[in-house]
Formats: sequence, C-alpha cells, structure tokens
Amino acid sequence: MILRLGLFIAVLLIPVALLRAADTPSKKPNILLIVADDLGYADVGFHGCQDIPTPHIDELAKSGVRFTNGYVSGPYCSPTRAGLLTGRYQTRFGHEFNPNGDAGLPVSETTIADRLKAAGYKTGLVGKWHLGNQPQMQPQRRGFEEFFGFLGGAHSYFEHNGILRGTEPVKELDYTTDAFGREAVSFIERHKSENWMLYLAFNAVHTPMDATNDRLAKFSSIADKQRRTYAAMMLAMDEAIGKVRAKLKETGLADNTLVVFISDNGGPTMVGVTVNGSRNEPLRGSKRTTLEGGVRVPFVLSWPAKLKPAVFEQPVIQLDVNATALAAAEVSTKPNEKLDGINLLPYLTGEKSGAPHDSLFWRFGNQMAVRSGDFKLVRYDSNADTQTGRAQPATAAKLYNLAQDIHEDRDLAAAMPEKVKELQAKWDEWNTSNVKPLWGGGGKDNDGDPAPKKPGKKANNKKSNE
Repeated sequence: MILRLGLFIAVLLIPVALLRAADTPSKKPNILLIVADDLGYADVGFHGCQDIPTPHIDELAKSGVRFTNGYVSGPYCSPTRAGLLTGRYQTRFGHEFNPNGDAGLPVSETTIADRLKAAGYKTGLVGKWHLGNQPQMQPQRRGFEEFFGFLGGAHSYFEHNGILRGTEPVKELDYTTDAFGREAVSFIERHKSENWMLYLAFNAVHTPMDATNDRLAKFSSIADKQRRTYAAMMLAMDEAIGKVRAKLKETGLADNTLVVFISDNGGPTMVGVTVNGSRNEPLRGSKRTTLEGGVRVPFVLSWPAKLKPAVFEQPVIQLDVNATALAAAEVSTKPNEKLDGINLLPYLTGEKSGAPHDSLFWRFGNQMAVRSGDFKLVRYDSNADTQTGRAQPATAAKLYNLAQDIHEDRDLAAAMPEKVKELQAKWDEWNTSNVKPLWGGGGKDNDGDPAPKKPGKKANNKKSNE
C-alpha cells in the first residue's frame, strides 16, 4: 500500500518537475553589447577620469575583464560598427568609410543578429544604426527583430524627427540617452524568460552637444562650456547604463548575461574634426587617425557566471566580441565563413595563454597601422601633428614601441629598419584580402567631417585586390 502511494505521488509530481524545467532559463547567456559614440579614452573612471563620475560604467568594469589594450578596427563610427556586427575587418568588404546617400553595410554580409536570431535568440537594437538607410539595409532586415532609434550617423538629443520604432516614426521624445535606456530596460523585461541579444548603441557623446539643464547644473565647476556639456552627456549615459544593469539584477539575469562596453572610436580632439570636448590621455591622436588615440578605446567584457574580474593586457579588438559572443551562445559559423575575430573565452578562463592575435591591422584611406607585440608601424593623418584643419597627407611610416612609448613620440623607424620591413610585410600580406572602398574619398561624410581620401599607393599596397 505504501509503495503504491509513493508511486502515485511521484506520478503527480512529474508535471510539476517538467513545468519547472520548462521555466528554467537556458544556460546560454544573454548578450548585451553597449557602444558609446566618440568617447574619449580618458573619460571613464576606470581610466582615471577625475572631473566626470562614471560609477555605473566603473562597476561594470569591476565586475568583468578590463582590456588595457582594447582596440577597434577603424577610427570612424560606421566602419567599426560594421566590423563589430560582422566580426570581419570592414576593409574586407569595402566598408572603409562612413556611408553617404544610399550606401550601407553590404547585404552580402551576415550580422551577429542574423546568426543569433537563427539560433533562437530574441534580437533588438536600441540607438544609432549608421549602417544604411535603404529598406534592405535597415536593422529589421539585418537580423534585429526590434528597433528603436535612428538610422543616420548623428541626431539631435531632443528632436523626435528621425527616431523610429521599427519603421514607424516616433511622435515624441524627451532626451535620446534617457529614451534609449528606458527602451533597453523594456526589452530586457519583455524577454526575461527567453535568450536575447541587445545591441545598445548610444549616440552619446557624439555631437550635437545637447545636455539636460539638471545635469549641466551638476558640472558648474567645469569652466569650459564644451567640456561641461560633454560631462553632462556622459552622466546621462552612465545613468542609463546603471538602469539597464539594475534591470538585469532585478530579473535575475545579471550573472548569466555577457555584457560588452566599448566606444566606436577614440575621442575627436583634432582640428578639422567636429570635436566634442573629449580627452584621450595618455594617448596621442584623435578620431579619424590611426594613432592610438583614434583606435584604442575603453573596453570591458563582463560575464559573472563564467569569468572572474581581471585585467587583460594582451591586445584585443572589437572583432573579437562577435566571435566571443557566438561561442558563448554555442553558435557556429559555416566552414566558408571565416571571422577575423577570435573567441576570447579560453584566454579569459586560463585555458589558453599568450596573445589571442599575432598582429592587428588598420587601413583607413592613406592611413595604415599594424601592431605586432609591443611594436606598431603607422602612417597617420599629419593633421595630428600640424593641427591646421586642412587636408593633409599621411605621414611616412613611423615605428613605435607602445610598451615604452604609449604616446607615440619616439619614432624608431631609422634605428630599426628590419622591424619596419617585418611589420610592413605583415600589413602587405593582410592587405591582399582587402578590397577597394565602396564609397568615400571626398566631400563631407554624414558626421559632418571632411571625408578621408581613398587609399593611395603608400597605404594600399600593390598587392591589394583593387
């Protein structure tokens, strides 16, 4: 009798057990990619910023891995976003410059949203797109099921015109940074019982310099008006990130969400570029240059369920975010779909040691760079030196040891010609897989800056597929 009663109770409990299993979230992590726009290297607390508090960004950095040599694959907004979403050097498919008119991310390219959506993830984009305005290039045709934001490269923080929900215009807006934070929180709440991927692409701290009065009042001690406005814009972004992280904790998703924070390029500090009050110390150079100030950025990856807080010194690049997120989500690419990014997880868990990359590469018009170990060979916009604001040629090739000279002051090219030859050969070999830019090379881009020239003979070696 007792045995029969036990079996009866066990049978009754089976549906409950199955229900609980069905309600248990998958062990695959959620993916949250946070991108700041034109953020200066020096303008976060975990890089030593003193005049602008960034407590929520700093807490994110403390919770994960902070990359001291974190790069993006270009010194401009749209190209690095193309690289982030595809996991490939954007020069492989001609997305070298910011697009104008009908141009955008080629439809032949597959995005991380495409791949994760196919794997059952709910996918969303909140914020800035900047990868094409044409219907076939818009977010919801590129793997993002949900979209709230704008399509271009820059937007007023207060005007609702141009802000879309999906393809429908939004009728009212308070402040884009606040709105983007709310939309991100809403996305997480609505999909908390599913696997999701959210690309949160702030337009902060890109121009125009728009800030709310209450936040401006908090920085009355900053005499420079532009820097004061920039600080208020940074505060808004930090607060939005804080609200998103609070929602992750509230929903129990904080531990098993892989969060990445980067800037799309360095701060624009050079005469001739639309500046925003940012700072890149201790780096030299600016957005739109291949110096460290143009391509080295604040870079954090947090996944508490998998990774312990740490500082990672080896060079990494935003292309790695794509490969790492796909590996975390257990999504494989096809054999013929080779990504340039590396899955960083084995290096961050200690399964592998050493440097994920032998070398990192850049091509941006007549500018170029290659970093291998501590050495970097670079040709950069000479406006970084002359500060004239006029069209200037790229410099001759210069060699720097970044471990000893992070500010790129002491050119070693004459003293180490064999190292110059070695790095140039590496860059030339890499450049054979690049293609001719699909657009660019004159006039104004859609950030309002002079568009860089297309690659010339010095930067675009004869071996390239042009």
